[in-house]
Amino acid sequence: MTTLLYTHSACLEHDAGYGHPECAARLAAILKALKTPPFSALQWRDAPLASIDQLTRIHAPAHVERILSRIPKQGHYAIDGDTVVSPQSGEAALRAAGAVCAAVDAVIEGAAHNAFCAIRPPGHHAEPNQSMGFCLFGNAAIGAAHARAVHGLERVAVVDFDVHHGNGTQAAFERDPAYLYISTHQAYIYPGTGRRSERGVGNIVNIPLPANSGAAELQEVWRQEIEPALAAFKPELLLVSAGFDAHYLDPLAELNFTEDDYAWMTQQLLAIAREHCQGRVVSMLEGGYNLQALAASTAAHVSALMEDGASG
Repeated sequence: MTTLLYTHSACLEHDAGYGHPECAARLAAILKALKTPPFSALQWRDAPLASIDQLTRIHAPAHVERILSRIPKQGHYAIDGDTVVSPQSGEAALRAAGAVCAAVDAVIEGAAHNAFCAIRPPGHHAEPNQSMGFCLFGNAAIGAAHARAVHGLERVAVVDFDVHHGNGTQAAFERDPAYLYISTHQAYIYPGTGRRSERGVGNIVNIPLPANSGAAELQEVWRQEIEPALAAFKPELLLVSAGFDAHYLDPLAELNFTEDDYAWMTQQLLAIAREHCQGRVVSMLEGGYNLQALAASTAAHVSALMEDGASG
C-alpha cells in the first residue's frame, strides 16, 4: 500500500502579507523536498474543495459565511493582528480542509495506507467561532468530524506536536468523548492555552514542555503519557497535526527538536496506528518557519510514513 500526498497550487497563493512568517515559501520548500528521488513513490493528489457541510460539522455556519465574505478582491484583510487574508485565501483554506477530508476517505476506504496533506493555511488555532493564529478553518477537527459523520467511526484521535498549543482543535473536541486530543507544545507561549488542567471530558491531554526541551523530554512524555493515552482510547483513525516549529532552528519558539526527533515520533505514532486502527494515519502540515528545518523535518516525517506504507 502507498502513501498519498494531498496538496494544491491554491495553497501557494494564499498571501498573509509582506514579512509574514506563514508564507508561501514554506510550502514551496516542502514540495521541492518531496519532489526529489527518495520520494518518487509518493502518489500526489490534488486537494478538492471542502464543502460547507464539511466545515460546519465543526464551525458555526455564520462563522464560515463571515470568514469567506471577508476574502478581499484585492489587497489584504486582517481578521486579527496575526491572521491576514488575500484574494486566494478562501480557496486555499477550502482546499486545505478538503485535502484532509479526501485523505480520510482514501485511508479509511483502503485506497492508501496513510497520507500527508501539504497545505496552508494551517488549522489548529481556528476555533469553532473564531479564526486566529494564522488559521482560518480547523483542518484536523474537520477531518475527524468527517471520519465520524461519513464513515461511522466511533473514536478518532488527533496528536499535535506543533510547538504551539492547538486551542482550536481542543475547543472543537473538549465536550465530546468520541475524540481524543493530545498536544505537546512549549509552555507559556502563544496562544496561552494548553495547561495540564485543561482536560475536557477526560479526552484532552496537554503536555506543556519547558523551553529548551528536546529528545530526552519528548521520549519521556511519549512513554509516560502519550502512548498510554492512545492505547487506552484505541482510536479507529489517527490524525496528526504536524507542526515542525519545535525544531531548534525555528525562530518562533525555543524547543530543541531535530529531524531525527520528528522521524522517531512519527514511527511511534505509526506503531500505535498499526496496533489499534489498521495503520490508518492522516497527517497535515501546521507550523514551521525556518525553511531549511521545515523542509528537512517534513521529509523525515513523510519518509517514515512511506516506510510504514510500503510494509503495510
